[in-house]
Amino acid sequence: MTMAIDPARIIEVDRLVSAPIDLVFQMFTDPHHIDQWWGPNGFRNETHEMDFSVGGLWRYTMHGPDGKDWPNWIRYQDITPPTRIAYEHGGEMGEPAHFHGVITLQPDGGKTRVTITLIFPTPEARNATLKFGAVEGGHQTLARLDGYITGRMA
Repeated sequence: MTMAIDPARIIEVDRLVSAPIDLVFQMFTDPHHIDQWWGPNGFRNETHEMDFSVGGLWRYTMHGPDGKDWPNWIRYQDITPPTRIAYEHGGEMGEPAHFHGVITLQPDGGKTRVTITLIFPTPEARNATLKFGAVEGGHQTLARLDGYITGRMA
């Protein structure tokens, strides 16, 4: 029996990306690629380490357009190529996760529907993240993925 998650704890964004599912999945697995598009407009990533495996760690700094640095870590909990990546996501190393994330990919013709679902421990944590523009930032991130991958295919 699966328990439903309270929608007040969830943020979800999706986009139809103009590339086949295997290629889209690959963009999540390699720091050379993901550093080029992960994050909202104006942000730049710097990967310090990435072990794309269950239990593996991706540690990176997101450099903001205002010069502020945002440390991040992702610990992979489930990887089912090429359709699903589940992870926990935090800021500083040693801090507990801020939220759990699930990325799903579904083929749609020659394109791929990418959905990012963030699950927060409380509605208050979700609402605080919404105030920082998480939904718009998520849409920008997926648009950057689409632009990066279609640029590589051109």
